[in-house]
Amino acid sequence: MTKIKELATSAEEIAKKLGIKKFDIYGSSIDETSAQVDQGEPKQVKASNRSSVTVRVWNDKQTVGVTSTTDTDPIGIELALKTAYEASSFGVTEHAPDFSPEATTSIPEVPQEQVSQAPVSRLLETLLGAEKQLIDAHPAITGVPYNGLSQRDIERFYLNSEGALRHEARSYASMYLYTKTEQEGKKPRSAGSFKMHRGLEQLDVPGCLQEATEKTISHLDYEKVKSGKYLVVFSAEAFLGLLNAFSNLFNAQSILDKQSLSTPESLGTKLASPLLSVCDDGLHPENIAASYFDGEGTPTRRVPLITEGVLTSFLHSAGTAKRLNAQPTGHANLGAKVTVSPDFYHVFPGATAEQEYSLDTAENVILIDDLHALHAGVSSLEGSFSLPIDGWVVNKGKKTSIDSATVAGDFRELLQSIVFVEKEPELTPGGVCPRIWVKGLSITGE
Repeated sequence: MTKIKELATSAEEIAKKLGIKKFDIYGSSIDETSAQVDQGEPKQVKASNRSSVTVRVWNDKQTVGVTSTTDTDPIGIELALKTAYEASSFGVTEHAPDFSPEATTSIPEVPQEQVSQAPVSRLLETLLGAEKQLIDAHPAITGVPYNGLSQRDIERFYLNSEGALRHEARSYASMYLYTKTEQEGKKPRSAGSFKMHRGLEQLDVPGCLQEATEKTISHLDYEKVKSGKYLVVFSAEAFLGLLNAFSNLFNAQSILDKQSLSTPESLGTKLASPLLSVCDDGLHPENIAASYFDGEGTPTRRVPLITEGVLTSFLHSAGTAKRLNAQPTGHANLGAKVTVSPDFYHVFPGATAEQEYSLDTAENVILIDDLHALHAGVSSLEGSFSLPIDGWVVNKGKKTSIDSATVAGDFRELLQSIVFVEKEPELTPGGVCPRIWVKGLSITGE
């Protein structure tokens, strides 16, 4: 925090010298160490330090210029302020950005959650041990072609000429393992697991190994699935992947740009089954990568998006909130243009379901574990999707892997067709979500 205070004081002095009355600065620094292995040998070890600083300057006509730099010493900040001031002459006049009205509001004390990074030798030792255990777990597992173990220290800050000063620091470690199998007369199968925590000591390496092993073995015996309409169960990761692909539903900037399935008038309308509730909650206790403020200095908060099926709120920056007569929600990203994006979803049951479902008793349901090609198989402005899946046909608890299939439909119809939201949540990198049951989804197999 001392360095940030020094930076704020230095920036203020330089701005005064340059005759700049209004400016803000947002920056982040990431110190990362990562390792990958291949067949018992180190494959890649990387260490990097990446810094990014965005400087905005307003002129007397209140148009803004934006520049970015990686240099936070006085010379670098002076050059950035000068460049942004010159650029302000060409700034937009319509809906020009401004400070967030909440950039100077008090927030609870931000915990500084950085932990000491483990040596690279420890990363390699952990990853080599995990690879060996996976290969030894079953004769069909011949390798772990995609794997990685990384540690990150992240610092973020925001300051402006009206006295705003925010700073946070945190650490987290993450691990992924993705296997490949080879069996005579059978197609190669693969499965994986991803875990993250505040540091290597707390990282659930055994859980990552167990999940990757069990999923891989469960996919070895596979069968074709007949095309048709099915009762489909989405895993947390699959449902959140689809929800994120259609996040323009909640994105105020997308709505104003007419690049959304929603309009300003959509608030208060029925979007989904009353069984579903969704919040965006960047400060959720399970969110290891929580941020306490956004790129404009607005405090992060819990925002109800869908409440018992009803579209309740949009995600805002300061600019979109002003245009739509709302409050900023802490979801702005600072750059050449201010953008809006979700933080961390929390999906949970809304209204009480008339009927409860269980994989132990359900017959002929499709359990989708993962969706592929979300970048290509989703038409976010039409609401449609057609995506390859990894998953199983489940009959009274017995799971049979699906050879290859796709799921297709309209996302808004999918939300309306939810028949059960399980109570037990699963933690994923993108949020917390239970399994979601949807009736009448089209599966294309053989």
